[in-house]
Amino acid sequence: MSYSGLRTGRGTFRENKRQRKKFKGSIRVGFSCSSETNKGKYMINDDAQNPPMDITYHAIGLIYSPFKDLEAMPIQPASKTSAPGKVEIFSEYVDGLKDLDGFSHIILLYHMRAVREQALTVTPFLDSSPRGLFATRAPTRPNPIGLSIVKLIRVDGGVLYVDDLDILDGTPLLDLKPYVPEFDHRPDARVGWLEKSSGEVKGKTSDDRFR
Repeated sequence: MSYSGLRTGRGTFRENKRQRKKFKGSIRVGFSCSSETNKGKYMINDDAQNPPMDITYHAIGLIYSPFKDLEAMPIQPASKTSAPGKVEIFSEYVDGLKDLDGFSHIILLYHMRAVREQALTVTPFLDSSPRGLFATRAPTRPNPIGLSIVKLIRVDGGVLYVDDLDILDGTPLLDLKPYVPEFDHRPDARVGWLEKSSGEVKGKTSDDRFR
């Protein structure tokens, strides 16, 4: 599911209001998971027995779509109701877009800013039975990170024009990568409980169950 949501539970959501003007009214966002034994910002740590537990990410841009409300949204980019939109990359990251225009599809990783809860057992949109969160694409995750593979129409400076969006308008972008079939396609993949709902994703839209 491609909601964008606020972190709740053990993590904290932070907003740097001083960045609003710098990024044309946008905000930078970050989240952290604190540990009693290892606090502070993420640093390279060669000690595999004591990895950093505090991690902070900052948005590299914002995703704009026609979807203003969580209800009646497409639940995946493959849905019939997915839509065109754009991704604006903040100025200090624009150099990283060099050569991206040679790819037809990109992977967007983003902070799901509108989800208000965390749940490890959920009833997903394509099923009527409770499932383990990590066996679904439901948005109520410990770390609310969304992933969507979208079609790249063109790159215009720091703006990416895309299609097949299933993402809430104004979602902070954490990272993007080119989609490469040789790397990412798995023809022998199994899909577990989703086998019985094959093809249903195209006509399915979201409701209010994950508000």
